Amino acid sequence: MFRDTLGLALKNALRNRRRTLLTVASISISLFLLGVLLSVYQAFYHQEGPPEQALRLVTRNRVSLTFSLPEYYEQQIRKVPGVRELVPTSWFGGVYIDNRPENFFPRFATDPERIFEVYKEFTVPPEQLQVFQSERTAAAVGKTLAERLSFKLGQRVTIKGDIYPMDLELTIRAIFESDVENQDFAMYFHRKYLEEGLPQSRRGMVGTFGILADSAEAVPRIAKQIDDLYRNSERQTKTETERAFQLSFVSMLGNVKVFLLSICGALVFTILLVAANTMGMSVRERITEIGVLRTLGFTSGRVLSMIVAEAVLISLAGGLLGCGLAWGASGFLRQSQLMLSGLSFSPPVFLISLSIALAIGILSSLVPALGATRLPITSALRHTG
Repeated sequence: MFRDTLGLALKNALRNRRRTLLTVASISISLFLLGVLLSVYQAFYHQEGPPEQALRLVTRNRVSLTFSLPEYYEQQIRKVPGVRELVPTSWFGGVYIDNRPENFFPRFATDPERIFEVYKEFTVPPEQLQVFQSERTAAAVGKTLAERLSFKLGQRVTIKGDIYPMDLELTIRAIFESDVENQDFAMYFHRKYLEEGLPQSRRGMVGTFGILADSAEAVPRIAKQIDDLYRNSERQTKTETERAFQLSFVSMLGNVKVFLLSICGALVFTILLVAANTMGMSVRERITEIGVLRTLGFTSGRVLSMIVAEAVLISLAGGLLGCGLAWGASGFLRQSQLMLSGLSFSPPVFLISLSIALAIGILSSLVPALGATRLPITSALRHTG
């Protein structure tokens, strides 16, 4: 019986092919947008980083990232119980070749001796690491970045300064990899090289301190103790987990979480109305046929299941198509947008999107189907549209 019901539902769906195709297209576009938004939401708020991330904190100026911290804070922070290692980093900015987005990538001045001790998910060949640490103008680049911009070992790279009044002449000496996709899209170079090219008045300052804790349990205590150290100083600090630090960039755009969820809710509601209107028209056109089916012995339950099955088939077809488009778009955005480097159309997002498509199919057809099956047979047979 199930196969027969499904077969009838499929034939009914193909009776008005134009309307069916338009409905599938509408649902697929809505599910495509919904899938991308859910993927962005997951990347921002539910993405799991490497295990080491739970042990890392970032200390920055309490006012803003545009204000730096004195480098002597490093020695004081090291004395905080639970701090295993830390590394200073400064965002260089600058321009590589030109200002086109495809030539943009993060460039950090750092301590080459400790950067790979704090960020242990980065792996670099020992011989390359040794050269990178020993040569003042050496640079280390991530494998993803190297592949995208065709960087090779030994290649000389010029970065024109904007934030800092100097140009960098660097030689790529190491290419590192990361266990996490797109986390190796960055360049690191010697902080001492940067310091040497700066005026005396701008030396001795650091953008942030990356801190590695002994244990995850010690992280909140370390953050509080570091900030308490500089509570009354001229340059107060804000210490937070690495994940919170990353989300602070998202929060600059406003309440992104509410914004994304609001759009998702609006999309679901809109496509539900579209699907319900389509199924309502379809059922009204077939009330007389429904009366004939019931006269031939079809029960109300079977007619109801046939109508709902038709709506579910159409909705799932649109949902699968939309999920395919969302998967492709997520991959494209992941490769082209730095802030969305963790974006992926994951199995949970796929299941949620497909479940919503299933729910839309059921809810959009249930009311018109119940109305048609509860109509007396004589009234159904006299129905003229």
